[in-house]
Amino acid sequence: MDVVVIGAGQAGLSAAYFLKRAGLEHVVLDAGEGPGGAWRHRWDSLRMATVHGIHDLPGMPFAEPDPTAPANEVLPAYFADFERRNGIDVRRPVHVHAVRDDNGLLKVETDQGAWLTKALVNATGTWTRPFWPRYPGQETFQGRQLHSARYRGPEEFAGKHVIVVGGGTSAVQQLLEIATTATTTWVTRREPVFRDEPFTPEVGRAAVALVEERVRAGLPPRSVVSVTGLSLTPRVRAALADGTLDRRPMFARVTEHGVVWPDGTEQRADVILWATGFRAALDHLAPLGLRGPGGGIRLDGTRVVADPRVHLVGYGPSASTVGATRAGRAAAKELKDLLTRELVA
Repeated sequence: MDVVVIGAGQAGLSAAYFLKRAGLEHVVLDAGEGPGGAWRHRWDSLRMATVHGIHDLPGMPFAEPDPTAPANEVLPAYFADFERRNGIDVRRPVHVHAVRDDNGLLKVETDQGAWLTKALVNATGTWTRPFWPRYPGQETFQGRQLHSARYRGPEEFAGKHVIVVGGGTSAVQQLLEIATTATTTWVTRREPVFRDEPFTPEVGRAAVALVEERVRAGLPPRSVVSVTGLSLTPRVRAALADGTLDRRPMFARVTEHGVVWPDGTEQRADVILWATGFRAALDHLAPLGLRGPGGGIRLDGTRVVADPRVHLVGYGPSASTVGATRAGRAAAKELKDLLTRELVA
């Protein structure tokens, strides 16, 4: 292959679209059972009315959906239609175990055999790597603990008290749902910042630029929402007014029956929901030695500085849906230039 793309979410499909237009021989390897990337796994009660910022895949506008339709049905159907219309060659389910250098080529080792390729676009996102922070006493809790990646809806928490840990969009969305059937406590490490002004293209570009600074310096990326803040929607305003989103600082430890703050205040709970985000799923790239002393992978645009054959899309500044599409285009253009130069040489 000229290029192997790992991952068929928005960034991977965008890259494949532009690689095809550039005339580069490529294949997309995806671990999912079907189209849709991480959207396949979103909780059933997440509706399109509360999904933020879906950007079109290239050349195929996203039609205005029924706001009451489940996101985990609408978005996978849109991705499937895109693959079909554009003849995107996606092999699934294929699980990539490792990528290694093989005499100047890249060897992509999977549970379905190996691919040799001149270049690689990695678009594996974060969904498969939920982050669980560690707190003293966590293992003693006798109730239920789950990560937001395993959240399926509020019904299972009816009549319970749920502590929701995390300051991101998913934490807020899930807490507001759970609060309709259970009592809740919201806990975050940092004071949440709510954004009242419209999310304009200028605001988006400024946020992406701040995230990009980190990856250019070789530091692990922060999420875009950590820069933009949380949207102050009418529903969020109401929850702030009625106390549902009355945030508390992080507790000091977990007990058998709840959590305790440094001042000795205790909150009993039946469930702790860790809505604490995700980390980039990049373990399969470890044999290439791409990480720098800062703990991250230094990028110039989407290109890995340590190995220009490798591009990361849907990572850091391109983790948003609009950024993912642009990153796919940029990666395809750079790889076309790289492989053309090698052919001439």
